[in-house]
Amino acid sequence: MKQRKIIPALFMLVSGTFAAPYAAADSSVFTVMDNPAVAKKPFEGNLNAGYLAQSGNTRSSSLTADSTLTWYGSETAWSLWGTANNTSSDDQRSSEKYALGGRSRYNLTDANYLFGQAGWLTDRYNGYSQRDVLTAGYGRQVWNGPEHYLRLEAGPGVRYDKYTNGQDKTQALGYASGAWTWQFTDNAKFTQGVSVLGTEDTTLNSETALEVAINAHFALKVAYNVTWNSNPPADAPERTDTRTAVTLGYKM
Repeated sequence: MKQRKIIPALFMLVSGTFAAPYAAADSSVFTVMDNPAVAKKPFEGNLNAGYLAQSGNTRSSSLTADSTLTWYGSETAWSLWGTANNTSSDDQRSSEKYALGGRSRYNLTDANYLFGQAGWLTDRYNGYSQRDVLTAGYGRQVWNGPEHYLRLEAGPGVRYDKYTNGQDKTQALGYASGAWTWQFTDNAKFTQGVSVLGTEDTTLNSETALEVAINAHFALKVAYNVTWNSNPPADAPERTDTRTAVTLGYKM
C-alpha cells in the first residue's frame, strides 16, 4: 500500500516541478503554509506591493512586489510564486532583481510529505544574469497550528549559474529549509524562514516577516531578507545582501 502511494507521488512531484514557469526562487524562502490537510479552500493567493518615489534635489524610486498562488487537492498542493525588486537613483539603475518559481507537495501522512520545486532568478547587480535551481525531497510537518506552524524539509538538487561576466557553472547541491509561522493574534502573524543550498558556492537565504491584517482582504507586511553567498561572483564580491520592505498586501 505504501509503495503504491509513493510511486504516483514521485511522478506528480517531478512533472509538476518541470511544468512550473522557468522565468524567477532560490534567493527567496518559501514560507507560505501549503499543507493540503488543513486547507480551508481549494485556492489561496496573495499579492504584496510597495513603491517609494522622491523628486527635487535627488530623484530616486524603489519598487518591490511579490505574489504567491496555491491550489489544494485532497493530498496535494501546487504553488507558483514570483518577486520583483527595482531601484534607481538620479536616473541610474542600482538594483534589479526578478524571480519566479513553482512548487508541488504530496502528503504521505499527516506529518510526512514529498516535495519538488524549481526556480529561476536574475540579479545582475549582484553578479548573476541567471540562476536555475531544481530540488526535490522529503519534508516533515512538525507543528500544524492553530497557533504555530513548523515545516522542515531536505533533499538533493542541481543548480545552474550564469554570471554577468559571461561564465557559467552547473553543480549538484544539497537543499534544506525550515519555515515557522506564529499566529499570535487573530490579525497578526510572525514568519521566519531559512533555506540553504549547499554547493561549492553555498547560499543561505533568510526571511523574517511580520504581517498585520487590516481587514479580510488587505494587510501590511514588513519583511527583512538576507542572502549570503560563501563564494560570490568576482564583480559582486560582497557576501551578504540584505533588503527591508514594507508592503501592502491583497489576499485573494
